Amino acid sequence: MTNKNDSYFMKLTRKQVDQQVGDFTAACRREGVKATHQRMEILRELAGTTEHPDAETVYTRVRQRIPAISLDTVYRTLRLLEKKGVISRVPSRQDRARFDANMDHHHHFVCEACGRIVDFNSTALDDFRPPPEVAALGRVDSVHVELRGRCRTCKRAAGRRS
Repeated sequence: MTNKNDSYFMKLTRKQVDQQVGDFTAACRREGVKATHQRMEILRELAGTTEHPDAETVYTRVRQRIPAISLDTVYRTLRLLEKKGVISRVPSRQDRARFDANMDHHHHFVCEACGRIVDFNSTALDDFRPPPEVAALGRVDSVHVELRGRCRTCKRAAGRRS
């Protein structure tokens, strides 16, 4: 779905990935948590992709670099990274949780057909103000918008089948 002309789609640069890994390493030191090689590789895998992978996908990819890593280590590390605010869990209608290392404010487009999740920025959505009725429910600290539909690839594929 992403191409060079789609400037509103977000991808972390190599520098941003390295910065995120460095920030996590520093946070680990401050809090007395070991910044292990496995944890750094799991974070690097997440930060280096825009795919919002699930734990099993992260495990498969990291295992190519660290054959001895366990799926349990990946799950525990993802929980730790989420707890420390380094990654976030992306709401998904699928059975598996998906994760996002992009902690900058952004929104998601979710393809209803293939499940692909794409980050994007929108100043119009950033300026959204919750209706007054929401105040009765509590204080709104932030708004995250998720748009659902069909990505270009799935839309084209459906058109060819018709």
